[in-house]
Amino acid sequence: MTDPAQALRDVRNRIDHAAKIAQRRADEVTLIAVSKTHPAAAIAPVIAAGQRVFGENRVQEAQDKWPGLREQNGAIELHLIGQLQSNKADDAVALFDCIHSLDRSSLVTALARAMDQAGRQVPCFIQVNIGAEEQKGGCAIPELPALLAEARDAELPVIGLMCVPPLGIEPAPFFALLGKLADDHGLPARSMGMSGDFETAVMLGATHVRVGSALFGARG
Repeated sequence: MTDPAQALRDVRNRIDHAAKIAQRRADEVTLIAVSKTHPAAAIAPVIAAGQRVFGENRVQEAQDKWPGLREQNGAIELHLIGQLQSNKADDAVALFDCIHSLDRSSLVTALARAMDQAGRQVPCFIQVNIGAEEQKGGCAIPELPALLAEARDAELPVIGLMCVPPLGIEPAPFFALLGKLADDHGLPARSMGMSGDFETAVMLGATHVRVGSALFGARG
C-alpha cells in the first residue's frame, strides 16, 4: 500500500488538475475519504496526513469506529454515503454531519422526525438512480420533483443530488445529467465521482467526490 500521505497528495493533485481544466477552483470540491470496511488503524494515518472528511456506508460500522477516532483526532466531518434504513434515522442524525442517500418518502418522514427530536439539522443529498438500474437505490428521475418538494415541506436541509453511475459505462453523460437536474431544481451541491472516475466528475461540476480505494487500497 502506498504511503497514506502520498496517496492523499496524489488524489488532491488529481482533483486540482481536473478543476484547473474545468476552470474551477479546487477548493470548490470536497474530498470525502471513503473509509467503509477499513479499520480504525488504517484510517488514523490518513487523518494524520491531514484528511478531515470521511464517508461510511453503514451506521453500525461507523458507530463502532468513529467515536474513538474523533476523540483521538478532534474535529472530523462524517458523511453517510450508503443506503439508510428508516429505523436507523435517529442514529444517523446523531452521528453524521451529512447524509447522501435520501431516496424515498418514508426516509423524509423519519429524518425530519429525528432532526426535530435531536434539535440538529443535518444536510442531505437526494440520491438519484441516474441509470434507472433496478438493483440500485436512489429516487427515479421522474419522481425527483415530488420527493424534493416533500423534503422541502418537511424542512429537511436538502443541499444537492447524489448518484452512482452504472458500472462499465462511460460516466460523463450521467454526471452531466445529474448536474442538469441539480441546476433545474436550484440545488448547488453534486455528490458524484469515485476512485475510478472522480476527475471526470470534477470536470463536470462535482462538489463532493467519494474516494476510497485510491486512498486506502483494496477494501478490508
